[in-house]
Amino acid sequence: MNFTQNEKLKQLSERSIVIGVDIASELHYARAFDWRGVELGKVFKFENSAEGFKDFYAWIEHLKRQAQKDCTVVGAEPTGHYWFGLASYLKEQSIKLVLVNPFHVKRSKELDDNHPSKTDAKDPKTIAKLVIEGRYNEPYIPEGIYAELRIAMVCRMRIQKELNSIKNRIQRWLKIYFPEHETVFGKFDATSSMLVLQVAPLPKDIERLGVEGINRIWRDNKLRAVGMKRAKSLYEAAQKSIGCTEGESCSRMEIQLLLQDYHTKTAQYQAVTETIDGLCCQIPEVAKLLEIKGVGLVTVAGFLSEVGDIKRFNSPKQIQKLAGLALRESSSGKHKGQTTISKRGRARLRAILFQAVMPLVAKNAEFAEIHNYYTTRSKNPLKKKQSLIALSCKLIRVFYAILTKGTDYDPKKLITDIHRPAEYLAA
Repeated sequence: MNFTQNEKLKQLSERSIVIGVDIASELHYARAFDWRGVELGKVFKFENSAEGFKDFYAWIEHLKRQAQKDCTVVGAEPTGHYWFGLASYLKEQSIKLVLVNPFHVKRSKELDDNHPSKTDAKDPKTIAKLVIEGRYNEPYIPEGIYAELRIAMVCRMRIQKELNSIKNRIQRWLKIYFPEHETVFGKFDATSSMLVLQVAPLPKDIERLGVEGINRIWRDNKLRAVGMKRAKSLYEAAQKSIGCTEGESCSRMEIQLLLQDYHTKTAQYQAVTETIDGLCCQIPEVAKLLEIKGVGLVTVAGFLSEVGDIKRFNSPKQIQKLAGLALRESSSGKHKGQTTISKRGRARLRAILFQAVMPLVAKNAEFAEIHNYYTTRSKNPLKKKQSLIALSCKLIRVFYAILTKGTDYDPKKLITDIHRPAEYLAA
């Protein structure tokens, strides 16, 4: 990923054969070209299976012998998850795989025939021509601990999203059938609330139990934080409830299913969090990152899962570009447009950094001081959101220095970015 376009062009020579592949779920299309763009052979179709990959490899070897080539570069679009299997196979065969931007394919498909058609046989040629021009990127597939961490973090995000959805459904159910519930408990997921919902979810069920029955549920489960006073409040709220009374049987079934889903997802979330904690402990520098006030395990794990092995980068600016935080300028002649971030890169990494910076500004004195300086300086003051973006880039540089050099976090060194920090350094 550190190659410039000139260096990418130099990697192709007279001995190179470039294969463009249009990835699909079941059937892939491939076309071969030499380094000048002259096509070798006809369109080749192969299945997304072990037999199909073997046929594809045999076809490549046949073309190499026929055209007297000894270097192969395969280019493809990153179509969903369908390219993972082919990428793994090519890696085993020591064949280089590169990826082209689907947007570039869409924009350049009319260069050869001046026709807007898009077919499975046409796309491989467009892809191969982009590779020949050096308009490609080499994919990074995490390995070892970083692969484990990425999968675990994706699982965590999915479970968290599902858990939030279930919480919203439970709150919706309570608003329909027992809107007074939140006036008694505040939060439905309190232990005392969950115990009652499992036994008596509807106001009529609570009325049948009575104050003594409600209190007995809590006593049987050894809850001491609630007692007769709370039970009486719940009973009175049930008596005055304006909740819907139709469909009692199925409404009970619905809340029971929702509660089961809630407990299942909560257990899954805890298990995944423990797994992430164990994986992070295997990376020595993580402990130093966690020493930064305001930085938690989720931030560190999310950063490492998205970036992977940080030693593959030569500069923190490359990570900044990977996150889509590189500056984008729009100017022409005397006109200079507004400078924004590119937003081209890993959106999850950008979100993790932005979400990490907000508590840092609130809890970390150094980041709060820099944020205050950025927003109040006399020359070119930043808006608050612009300052948070700048601090996200600074957090990248801090993480990069600690992870690559093994240095400890130094608050005073960080604060020297502010002009005239004498008062702070003396404190």
